[in-house]
Amino acid sequence: MLFACCLPSTVQSSIAFTSLARGNVPAAVVAASQSNVLGVVVTPLLAALLLSTQGGLSASSLLDIGLRLLAPFVAGQLARPLIGPWVLRHAKQLVVVDRGSILLIVYSAFSAGMVAGTWRELTGLSLVVLLGVNVVLLAIVLGATALGSRVLGFDAADRITVLFCGSKKSLASGLPMAGVPFAGHAVALVVLPLMLFHQIQLMVCAAIAARLARRREVPVPRGEPVTAS
Repeated sequence: MLFACCLPSTVQSSIAFTSLARGNVPAAVVAASQSNVLGVVVTPLLAALLLSTQGGLSASSLLDIGLRLLAPFVAGQLARPLIGPWVLRHAKQLVVVDRGSILLIVYSAFSAGMVAGTWRELTGLSLVVLLGVNVVLLAIVLGATALGSRVLGFDAADRITVLFCGSKKSLASGLPMAGVPFAGHAVALVVLPLMLFHQIQLMVCAAIAARLARRREVPVPRGEPVTAS
C-alpha cells in the first residue's frame, strides 16, 4: 500500500474525468503530465525511504526506471511534430495498442506470481481486508483533495481538476517501476494493492464525474427553444 501511495497520478483517466465533469482540462493535462515526469525520480526516492527493499536505490535503478518511463515520454514528445497528425487519424486503432500494453504487463506480473506459487500466500480474508483498505484510502484522499482545494479558494473548475488529478494512482507507471526496487521479491503481491486501487478509483471517479457533469449543466431558460449547434 505504501508503494501505491508513492506513485504518480494517471494521465488519461485524470484528463478524461476532468473533461467529463467540466473542470479545467488544460490544468489537468499539465498536472497529470508533470506528476508522471516527477514520479520517475520522486517515486523511487520515496520507496527507498519508506520501504525496505532488496534492490535499494542506486544510479542504475534510476537509469532503469528512466529508460522504462521517461525515455518513451521524451521520445513521444520529440516525435509529435512528425507523427502527431497520423496518430490523431488512427487514434481508435492505437487505443488497442495502448491498453494492450498495460494488459500484457498485468498478465506477466500475475503469471510470474502463479509460476512462483505466490498466490497461495493470499487468503480470501486478506483480499477482503485489502479491498476495504483501498476503499478507505480512496475516500480519505478524495475528501482531502475536495476540502483542501475549497479551503485554498479554488474555483469550481480547478477544484474538479484537483479532485481527479490528486486522487489517482497510475497503473501504467507503477507496474514497470515495481520491478526495479522490488527485484527478487514477489512483485505480483507488491502490485496487487495498486491494481485493486486502480479499478476502484475508475469506478468511483466515473460516478463522481457523471454527477458533477449533471450539476454543472447550463440550464435552458423556461420557454426558450433548444437549438442544435
